[in-house]
Amino acid sequence: MKKILYILLLVITVSSCSEYQKALKSEDVKTKLDMATQLFEEGKYSKANKLFGQVIPKYRGKPQAERLMFMSAMSSYQLKDYYIAGYHFERFENSYPKSEKAEEASFLSAKSYYELSPVYSKEQKETVEALEKLQLFINKYPNSQFLAEANKLIKELDFKLERKAFEIAKQYNKIAYFESSDYEAAIKAFDNFLVDYPGTSFREEAMFYRLDSAYRLAINSVRRKKEERLNIAKGYYNTFKKYYPNSERTEEVTKMNEELETQLEQFNTQS
Repeated sequence: MKKILYILLLVITVSSCSEYQKALKSEDVKTKLDMATQLFEEGKYSKANKLFGQVIPKYRGKPQAERLMFMSAMSSYQLKDYYIAGYHFERFENSYPKSEKAEEASFLSAKSYYELSPVYSKEQKETVEALEKLQLFINKYPNSQFLAEANKLIKELDFKLERKAFEIAKQYNKIAYFESSDYEAAIKAFDNFLVDYPGTSFREEAMFYRLDSAYRLAINSVRRKKEERLNIAKGYYNTFKKYYPNSERTEEVTKMNEELETQLEQFNTQS
C-alpha cells in the first residue's frame, strides 16, 4: 500500500512539474496566469514568482494587474526577499491607493524594512529607515487593523537603537583604561544617552558607568584639573545615590565616593 501511495505521489509531482515547465515555456498568457495563481495558492512562491515575472508585463493597465502585483509582492515576502517585497508593496500602494489591499500593502512594505533591521551591534541604517516607514504607515492609517503590531515593531526597533547607543557609551568606558582622555568621551556619551532615552531600562547602568568614568578621570587627572573633576564626579555620585539608594552597585559607588572625598579633603586642607 505504501509503495502504491509513493508511486501516486511521484506521478503527481512529476505531472505538476511538467505542467509548470509547460506553463513557463507557453506562449499563452492565460495558461501562465492560471498556473501562477495555482502555485501561489499552494504556497509554492518561488515557482509562482517566476511566472508572475512573465505575466505581469502582459497585464499592465488591465484589471488583473492589481491582484497580480499584490500576489507577486506577497510571494517575495513569503520567500523572505524583503528588499524586493518592500519595494513592490510600496509600488503597489502607490499604483492602487484605493485598493482594498492598499493598507495591508503599506504595512507589509514597512514590515519588510523591519525584517531587514540587523542586530543591535551592527550599523543601524535599516533600523532607522524601518522606523520611518512604520511611522509613516501609522500616520496614514491611524485606525488600521495592523496598528497594534506596527506599534510593537516600533517599540522593538526603538529598543535596538537604545541598546546600540548604550553599548557605544559603555565601550568608551572600557577602552578609556588605555587612554584616559576617553573617559571624557564616555561621560559625554552617557550624558547624551540619558537625555535621548529618559525612560531607558539601562538608566541605572548608564548612571553607574557615567560615575565610574568621571571617577577614573578625576583620580587620574593632573593637579590643575583634578579638583574640578573630583567635584564633578562627586555630583554624579550624589545623583546616582538619589535615584538608586538600594542599588546592587552600592558597595562599588560607596568606595568611589570615599576616595573622592579623601582626595577633595586634601585640596581643602591645603587651601
